[in-house]
Amino acid sequence: MSTPQEDFQHENAGQDVIAVDADDTELELVNRLDAHTGDGIRHRAFTSLVFDGEGNILLAQRAPEKRLWGTYWDGTVASHPVAGQSQEEATRQRLEEELGITPDQYDDLRLTDRFEYKRYFENEGVEHEVCAVLQLTLSDRSLEPDEDEVAGLMWVPYERLHSHPEWYRQLRLCPWFEIAMRRDVR
Repeated sequence: MSTPQEDFQHENAGQDVIAVDADDTELELVNRLDAHTGDGIRHRAFTSLVFDGEGNILLAQRAPEKRLWGTYWDGTVASHPVAGQSQEEATRQRLEEELGITPDQYDDLRLTDRFEYKRYFENEGVEHEVCAVLQLTLSDRSLEPDEDEVAGLMWVPYERLHSHPEWYRQLRLCPWFEIAMRRDVR
């Protein structure tokens, strides 16, 4: 007879992420759930900041069902590349899957930063990532959000958010987005 814990298989248990050293050099593939529980395993990740032509950034609220940081606001999309996938390819994929943003809506996807961080979330898990930051500007703001991934969307004047993040504290921003924003030297 199985226990309730054995019966419950989180979808992340069937996925791998890329474990890396502090310089983002690939070490091995590790189970995604293992990488985000206990003390965590440092792994490769990215966050993508999507802008419009008027200086606004698109914030996306993570779906409540997300195991870590559900209902927190993120800098558009964040995830992990899979083995053999570049940060740019992973970003394009997640933009399309989560928001319906296709490559014909932008042509300036660029890597702007990379940093390491570690943050624990309540009693649920940990993020220990070397996070690449990618930015792009939409020429067409048409969106088709996937409700399983995104609970809400909001265009925010980036300079106001960057200069006064305390004005947006009630939004509960994801830690990796706050770090990326603080490091941004536009």
